[in-house]
Amino acid sequence: MSIEENKANVRRGFEAVNQKNLTVFDDLLTPDVVFHSASTTMRGLEAYKQFLSMLFTAFPDLQFTIEDMIAEGDTVVVRYSTRGTHQGPFRGIAPTGKQVSGTGMFIDRIVNGKAVEQWFNGDDLGLLQQLGVIPAPGQPG
Repeated sequence: MSIEENKANVRRGFEAVNQKNLTVFDDLLTPDVVFHSASTTMRGLEAYKQFLSMLFTAFPDLQFTIEDMIAEGDTVVVRYSTRGTHQGPFRGIAPTGKQVSGTGMFIDRIVNGKAVEQWFNGDDLGLLQQLGVIPAPGQPG
């Protein structure tokens, strides 16, 4: 697949998240996709979809905006921003009703039109501060 086709597939994945459409990921990820982040390594398409379902429950209005996309060879890098309202349980945190926003990056490695690996780096500390779980600098703890 071409670099432009790889970029189009990654863009399609972000659109699917914004539309809460998990079935699209059957076309975009391999069954044994590996997702890496600072806090976990998740393996498999079904685990990936379960994670997204949890996010959709916690932040039903979650929306991602692609700020930049760069591709070379089999790799696509996205810098994104996101917004949502915490309306359901999230990693043991009861709903707060707070609106949150953040930024991050995804790196996808794509083989034959499907992502085989993803790396994620987002502002988890900032999210927890916005939810009030961790005090922001200068605020009482």
